Amino acid sequence: MEEKILKKGRNGLVMLLFLLLLYAAAILGLIACGIRLDQGDESFPAIAGMVVCILWVCLGWIPMCGLKIIRPQEALVLTLFGKYIGTLKGEGFYYVNPFSSAMNPAAKTRLGQSGDVDGGKNVVKADPEAASKKISLKIMTLNNARQKINDCLGNPVEIGIAVMWRVVDTAKAVFNVDNYKEYLSLQCDTAVRNIVRIYPYDVAPNVDTTGDGMADEGSLRGSSEVVAARIREEIQSKVADAGLEILEARITYLAYAPEIAAVMLQRQQASAIVDARKMIVDGAVGMVEMALERLNENQVVELDEERKAAMVSNLLVVLCGNHDAQPVVNSGSLY
Repeated sequence: MEEKILKKGRNGLVMLLFLLLLYAAAILGLIACGIRLDQGDESFPAIAGMVVCILWVCLGWIPMCGLKIIRPQEALVLTLFGKYIGTLKGEGFYYVNPFSSAMNPAAKTRLGQSGDVDGGKNVVKADPEAASKKISLKIMTLNNARQKINDCLGNPVEIGIAVMWRVVDTAKAVFNVDNYKEYLSLQCDTAVRNIVRIYPYDVAPNVDTTGDGMADEGSLRGSSEVVAARIREEIQSKVADAGLEILEARITYLAYAPEIAAVMLQRQQASAIVDARKMIVDGAVGMVEMALERLNENQVVELDEERKAAMVSNLLVVLCGNHDAQPVVNSGSLY
């Protein structure tokens, strides 16, 4: 299905004035024919004029159904007796075939998006005012509900995304899918699930996230921009046939699932403690080596191997301990 842009029909104001003049003429003609019939003139012109005026007064509203107002960044998909005749784009006052009807299968569907959120649900019913047959061409933000997904290591994580999208082909959006808004929401959920399961939450050894057969350092937490770009590409490949364009995708929420969050926090804390201890030990060993070298250079005191070992042990205890050392002063000899 290819989109057809209706470039004619911007004469809505002229047609409105013309129809109003016909209404005024019909009312005046109805009064004039009524006076002639009241005076006993039952000629054919008087009777025919009366019938025509009555018919126009009763049915003259039908041509007014062809008046359409299009605001900026809106479009109207029109069909005539089931056949697609074109799309009105561009702001203006239009007049089209009064028997044509507008199509928008997603008119009553609202997504969990900016200015459109209702109780955290993704898809809710809109109020009658929002259920317009016009299709919005504005950039919209879809904020799907958070999903619980297992990463490549099997750890459950919760992730939420925000997708900026817009309609670029109204014919495809209306006729190629049943409801393009619900279709987009479903494809977002599927794309997030397909991409997230490739990455670990944090950097893990021996994990290939790019598919080149070599381990890398990709992760959901450290490579959020890359993950979001891959999610956008995945969604775009699925919704192209629906006439939608995905402008950007962003990760708005990322965390371990509650059932393992506490354990993973302890694991991160343990890793941080080990790293800190390693740094402390490296520094303490360096300080002990420096102390022994300075003592030997200045020949302050000569220590045998046993006394060196005891000194190293005491210095490491003092430097690596969590509390301040309590010195014991020996006033006697060294031995």
